[in-house]
Amino acid sequence: MKFNYQARTKSGEIQTGTVEAFSKDTAINILHSAGLYVTFLEEATVPFYARRIEIFEKISKKEIVAFFRQMAIMFKSEIPLLEILSTLAKQTKKPTFREKIYQMAEKIESGNSLSKTFSAFPKIFNPFYINMIKSGEASGKLSEVFEYLADYIEKEYYFSSKVRGAMIYPIFVLFVFSIVLSVILFWILPQTATIIIQSNVKPPFLTQVLLGLATFLKKYALILFFAFIIGLSLLIVFLKTKEGKTFFDKIFLKIPVLNDFLKKIYLSRIALNLSTLISGGLPIVQSLEIVSEVVGNEVYKKIILETAEGVKRGERMSVLFERYPKEITPLFVQIVVVGEKTGRIDLSLTNVVDFYQKEVERALENLMRLLEPLIIIFLGLLVGLLVASVIVPIYQITTQAQSSF
Repeated sequence: MKFNYQARTKSGEIQTGTVEAFSKDTAINILHSAGLYVTFLEEATVPFYARRIEIFEKISKKEIVAFFRQMAIMFKSEIPLLEILSTLAKQTKKPTFREKIYQMAEKIESGNSLSKTFSAFPKIFNPFYINMIKSGEASGKLSEVFEYLADYIEKEYYFSSKVRGAMIYPIFVLFVFSIVLSVILFWILPQTATIIIQSNVKPPFLTQVLLGLATFLKKYALILFFAFIIGLSLLIVFLKTKEGKTFFDKIFLKIPVLNDFLKKIYLSRIALNLSTLISGGLPIVQSLEIVSEVVGNEVYKKIILETAEGVKRGERMSVLFERYPKEITPLFVQIVVVGEKTGRIDLSLTNVVDFYQKEVERALENLMRLLEPLIIIFLGLLVGLLVASVIVPIYQITTQAQSSF
């Protein structure tokens, strides 16, 4: 953060300016070390019109990966924590993230631990990151923990990018179709309707339906728009509740084809998070509780929490997972059994992560191979019907005009 200051030099001259520091105390120390006697110091305020809108400056996964990688390297080099944060803040290009790092340094300077400092920024660092850092503080292996976290985020980011990338094509096609539909409904059909009325030709049933739809949409467009906004808002509010999320999570897991695909995604996520936490030195029960918060599905969250309770009672994790054959595959259970026998659950789960991520990638590729021709055929038929609804009445009018001569 920046501070405006007024100070006197050793010769008594007044000097003003701005200094960047973690806190007021740090700013005073910086100015004292420069041979200045501070007479006035305050945090620099930014006019409201010049302030940044943080929602447009979201900190990306790539930036967090870079941040953790640099933290790992500097910890390995035994650089003091405040110096690490100061260096990273200066190197960070995004103003929002830079400001957050300065705030972290200020909390560290006030005596907070690194994990407690990071937990003050939940929008950047989720419970998974915080608990990994806690384990690093307890074991004295912070550099290794930050490397684990960077690797973990990279894997998760790559996996999520694959899934998102597969969705781009169908969304783009549907967007183009909606534009074509709008042009035909609101521009071409109304002009055709005028010609049809003047010619006294009875239009085909499809044309009548589309003309009725266009008239209805024009008449009630404002009401429909507000109804859509209200409905969407209520849906978003409902989705944010535990009941709403549980309801939709259950529905999605029951949809044919999609359920198998989602199951692989969630099992891969569970395996990746669990293996990373156990590798970081966290107990299995604590690891399961943390994974339940980041799995992203209420059905699986409940299963993991119930498994954690069972492990507390002394039951084996593999036996507990076997109770959920619809959600937990036999392969996943068998991998856990092997891990329990060898004492290396983290290593076993790492293998299942690679397997499921490859399975999901293959499933995505197969799904897209199937979807592309189906979407093209389906939308081609729809566009053909829309075009026919315009061309057929024009052809009837032309035929009638020719026969009248």
